[in-house]
Amino acid sequence: MTKNPSKKDSVIQPDIITVKQLLSTTNLEIPNYQRPYKWSSKNVNQLLDDILFFKQKPAYRLGTIVYHLDEHDKLNIVDGQQRTITLLLIGLAIQNNVDLVKKLKNVNLNIPSLELTQKLSFTNQVSKNNIRENYLEIQRRIADFDVDTVYFFYEHCEVVKVILNDISEAFQFFDSQNTRGVDLAPHDLLKAFHLREMMDNTSEDERIKTVDKWEEMELEQLKRTFANYLYRIKNWANSKSARKFTKGDIEVFKGISPSVNEPFPFASIYRISHFYVEAYNQDFNRRIDKNNMTYPFQLDQVTINGKRFFEMINHYVKVIENLKISAKEDSIAYEVLSTLDKYEGRNRTGDKYVRNLFDCALIFYIDKFGVAEIERAIERIFIWAYSIRLTYHSVQLASIDNYALNYPFVFKTIKEALKPSDFLNIKMEILNQNDLIASNKTEAIKNLFSKMNYIYE
Repeated sequence: MTKNPSKKDSVIQPDIITVKQLLSTTNLEIPNYQRPYKWSSKNVNQLLDDILFFKQKPAYRLGTIVYHLDEHDKLNIVDGQQRTITLLLIGLAIQNNVDLVKKLKNVNLNIPSLELTQKLSFTNQVSKNNIRENYLEIQRRIADFDVDTVYFFYEHCEVVKVILNDISEAFQFFDSQNTRGVDLAPHDLLKAFHLREMMDNTSEDERIKTVDKWEEMELEQLKRTFANYLYRIKNWANSKSARKFTKGDIEVFKGISPSVNEPFPFASIYRISHFYVEAYNQDFNRRIDKNNMTYPFQLDQVTINGKRFFEMINHYVKVIENLKISAKEDSIAYEVLSTLDKYEGRNRTGDKYVRNLFDCALIFYIDKFGVAEIERAIERIFIWAYSIRLTYHSVQLASIDNYALNYPFVFKTIKEALKPSDFLNIKMEILNQNDLIASNKTEAIKNLFSKMNYIYE
């Protein structure tokens, strides 16, 4: 371990330490300025899953922990509190598992005494509740640990330790670790995760090209594609809320491993398609015919981690930004599309939410069935989406989120449909004249509803 810094030293060089070294440190402190311990069982299970998944690897890096060394030689945790407490709880659960401890003694594997647990105290009730609940969850999951897993956890799981003796510098370093004080965006975290997933099965050149393509995409375009379309369509199709895309939602875009090694029947179709596309594109005949097969992405499919994820995002960025729907000029569908682009109230916040609802449903339909029966699909989706605009005084993000999850379950129906008629034949509600909100800004929308016989006069 790194020697203690003198007061003349400003920064100690980062040191890589094992979890065993971390949990054997006796002078750790959690300062009062730290936020409560808020890791959920979801966070804990993800960490445990990672430990079990990577236990055949030489090492698994858990991140960085930043300390401030104070005048009392206490190491105050500036960044990494949540992770440290969780690792401590895992160590405690191992120590308290009688059967596991017997097995460890039989192979003479020594584990830390965890003196730290006797020194740390928590007064915040949120911290206490989460520590208790997470410890119980970890106790249940420790049944999956064997001697080799415990050895990997203590000896091959690592953290990067950084010690600073100036508190202001410690916080500046913490800020720099989080993109100069700006919290990492969800798509940044996904980029890091999926690049890591590419490490064992792609060349450096492939990874460089992948990152270059990702960086070429406009930032706002990328954020919009995730937050307004992919996240909402995926969640609504699975009957889940989809209001704001945050760091806590990135699991939506994590799936099965790049090599599709999961030993489950559901993974077979992904394994077959993944390797078939790879083999086709790498075959020497492609040098002759110059053909290239793209992976057959679907919005509601399981994500294949790594290269396929980046290909998927690139695919849908292009699909969404270049979406051009054509309809016969004398059709109702053509009139619908023209009206949506020019009616008076289209630029109000609520109207933009409704347009997003319409676009998401239409994109999902096209992703599933192409342009088959597209004019009928446009009509049905229009009636469904814009009914909320004609009957609500104020349309909020929560309004469309709730609306998307309720009858007639448009997204769920499209997901489960095997042919266009399975969706196109769902019943749409006819509006009563008395239920309509008086507004001249939506007069063109109302006129279309009347023309299509969806308003009781």
